[in-house]
Amino acid sequence: MRRSDQQVWDESTRPTGPAPDPNRTYTPHEQATGAHLVQIHDGLRGELAQIHDLIEQVAAGEIDAGAARSHINTMTMRQNRWTLGVYCESYCRIVTTHHTIEDQSFFPRLRARDPRLGPVVDRLEQEHHVIHDVLEGVDRALVAYVGSPDGLAELRAAVDLLTDALLSHLSYEERELVEPLARLGIA
Repeated sequence: MRRSDQQVWDESTRPTGPAPDPNRTYTPHEQATGAHLVQIHDGLRGELAQIHDLIEQVAAGEIDAGAARSHINTMTMRQNRWTLGVYCESYCRIVTTHHTIEDQSFFPRLRARDPRLGPVVDRLEQEHHVIHDVLEGVDRALVAYVGSPDGLAELRAAVDLLTDALLSHLSYEERELVEPLARLGIA
């Protein structure tokens, strides 16, 4: 289910990689890198859901800043000085770092080991740039929110767009890369 009325790309134009060999099975060791990628993505998904939850709790007046801070301190991404803005900013930085590592290290190895993955890797890299732009929109919305409490609607819309784009991207990446990671033995 989409949260935003906006779409940042056409999912129907995404290329697909080579079809997996239906007779090939993979050992747990071979599957480990793909499983680790999914775990990292699951962490990003979970933190994103918590951002939404906190925004809604603040909007509904269900929690105050102290209660929100206490909750955030139990989350994976801890901050010494928490505000909703700092937390969201940290999340955006983690997503950007994750994509940078993929672009500079992970994707070149995939492309070199199986050139047939080139169109998929190219598309994933393009989507990283689009997500970067969406993250900048979240940053602008955070600045507006800090400057004025009526910026909450804009912040919510920016995080909704990020959610749609990021969840779509993560699912596409997993669908296209988990099997090649096992097949190619990339760690």
